[in-house]
Amino acid sequence: MKQFGKILNFELKNYMKNKAFVGVTIFLVVIIAVVMFLPRIISLIETDDGGVEPGDLPTLLVKAEDPTQAEMVQEVFSAAFTDYNVKVTDEDVAYIKEQITTGNADGAFVMTGPTSYTYYVNNLSMYDANEAIANEVLQRIYQMNAMIGGGMTPEQAGEVMNIQITSQVEMLGKNQMQNFFYTYIMIFALYMVILLYGQMVAMNVATEKSSRAMEVLITSAKPISMMFGKVLASCIAGLTQLIAIFGSALLFFNMNKAYWGGNEIIDSIFNIPPELLGYMLVFFLLGFLIYAFLYGAIASTVSKLEDINTAVQPVTYLFLFGFMVVMFSMSSGEVDNLLMQVCSYIPFTSPMAMFTRVAMSTVPWYEIALSIGILLGSTVGIGFLAAKIYRLGVLMYGNAPKLGAIIKAVWRV
Repeated sequence: MKQFGKILNFELKNYMKNKAFVGVTIFLVVIIAVVMFLPRIISLIETDDGGVEPGDLPTLLVKAEDPTQAEMVQEVFSAAFTDYNVKVTDEDVAYIKEQITTGNADGAFVMTGPTSYTYYVNNLSMYDANEAIANEVLQRIYQMNAMIGGGMTPEQAGEVMNIQITSQVEMLGKNQMQNFFYTYIMIFALYMVILLYGQMVAMNVATEKSSRAMEVLITSAKPISMMFGKVLASCIAGLTQLIAIFGSALLFFNMNKAYWGGNEIIDSIFNIPPELLGYMLVFFLLGFLIYAFLYGAIASTVSKLEDINTAVQPVTYLFLFGFMVVMFSMSSGEVDNLLMQVCSYIPFTSPMAMFTRVAMSTVPWYEIALSIGILLGSTVGIGFLAAKIYRLGVLMYGNAPKLGAIIKAVWRV
């Protein structure tokens, strides 16, 4: 235990002294601060400018061929296009086109009949929804006029057109849309941390071996202490970085909560249920540890640093397989499909698959307990196996040994 504590302390100090590690953490915290304070900054700028006056809004021209409809068209279009200053014009189409091309107007609707028009715009944005809004408005006007012509009073027609539908949703399971964001963030955080810190563990082990420092260390410390010390140090460093990033995001969000205007997506991200947060931490930590042990064990069998990427490719592909299964299942909305259920009990995929099912579906408690139990036992087992491979890898130089040779050597130990 004393050896383990020294190794853990030594590896942690190396991470905290790493300029890249500290720099990336500070950079991400600053970026998050800017994003979280952005609504407050925008609000201050708009307040200083005295707010947005109607004259500052972009102009939307409307021309009605029937002069008797001009007043009604302006009224309904002004109510529908609240982001524009709607103006009725009697000028010809050539003048309207000139106003648009010179930038004096953003667009124009030239009504050619009760249910037909031409929409003039300079550069049609891929997000331009003006045509859809106009179609809906004109359809409502036509329906109302038809009801009035059929004998209804304008008030009766207005009541029919503005009828409000009331509904209530009672969830017996999980809200997939709300929990989607928790799951998405956790999966990508696990993806980034495993690839980043797993590679760092592999690089540290391979560097020690290539410099022959591993041979000296292995004579003064037990392989289990060294392997567990290195992996747990990387886990603590990664968790510290994530706490700094997500903790600062939570702090800055609470400081600017009033300025986000009740944004449902942002609110759902920062209002994660405690139960789900607990599952997230369990699956995150165990998932990271099992892959870090694998990266460290494989790196101990490599003699040259340039061979690391090739050696760890099978582990990386294994993780990417689980990642892709989860992403495709989430995008389809079917997180309880057969492949996801199988992956929920495979230690290399269960941290992502089971957590996704817990967050976005209803999973019996005994299935969750079984998945965590298998994952926990596999993590400890792979940790001891990685320590044995680490011990054997000290004396392996030259070409990287084949998997069969490693298994045979470990079996003899």
